[in-house]
Amino acid sequence: MEKTLPTPNDIKKDFMKKGSCSQAFCFFLDREFGCLKGIEERAADPLAGGIILQGHQCGMLWGSSLAIGAECFRRYDDQGKAIASAVTATGRVMESYAGKTGSVNCRDVCGHDFTRKIELFAFMVKFILHINRDCLDLADEWLPEAITAASAGLSAATKYTQAPLSCASETVKKMGAGDEEAVMVSGFAGGMGLSGNGCGALSAAIWIRSLAWCRKNPGKSAYNNPYAKNTLQAFFSVNGPEMTCCKITGRSFETLDEHTEFIKNGGCCRIVDALARS
Repeated sequence: MEKTLPTPNDIKKDFMKKGSCSQAFCFFLDREFGCLKGIEERAADPLAGGIILQGHQCGMLWGSSLAIGAECFRRYDDQGKAIASAVTATGRVMESYAGKTGSVNCRDVCGHDFTRKIELFAFMVKFILHINRDCLDLADEWLPEAITAASAGLSAATKYTQAPLSCASETVKKMGAGDEEAVMVSGFAGGMGLSGNGCGALSAAIWIRSLAWCRKNPGKSAYNNPYAKNTLQAFFSVNGPEMTCCKITGRSFETLDEHTEFIKNGGCCRIVDALARS
């Protein structure tokens, strides 16, 4: 049996040390799987607040999915199987989170629109003064369920009839990423776990650019790094403000095969190319 590092004893304390929900949950699940990846975890910072504070999927989900992808890369030599497992397990974690909160979106769960500076300021002041610690309480309560859902998803059978593709993986490959990084983001496919929510290709591009920034700036928080912000602006310039996968594509993906066919036929190529050039 593979030896794993201990589960955190004080989730809230570790969360505060990491500084963002996305980095914290990447760290928590990496630790559960027995392989910490400090720089990659830190590069998840900009995904907090629902993709650079845009209110989409909670950063806890983005961080969890990255850790799941890393575990899939370690488990499977076949990249297609690794991608399929990451998408399946990410979907299970999203279902668990939605069952806990009623929504996967940061804005719905925390009740703040972080694109408005006054609301972000109010949230941070309440957080610092211990008036509102809802995110910490949620992390404390949900982490065991997240680990259970991720483990179940990784053990579940994955169904596909052709070599699976992930929009997120294809994006970072065009940006020069290696196989491990491509698998790490693969669960972002189709708005994360094929759920049709915030764009997975965008989030993958933000993470890979932030990873490059982190390597140049050791020890610093990636939360407000300019590489991530420039990537978001590149996305807006080619696609406008719409960030939801199902609205961008005009469809939903019921299976990984459907998503694979969509990517093979050039789906979202304008967005992918723009992100790769950012």
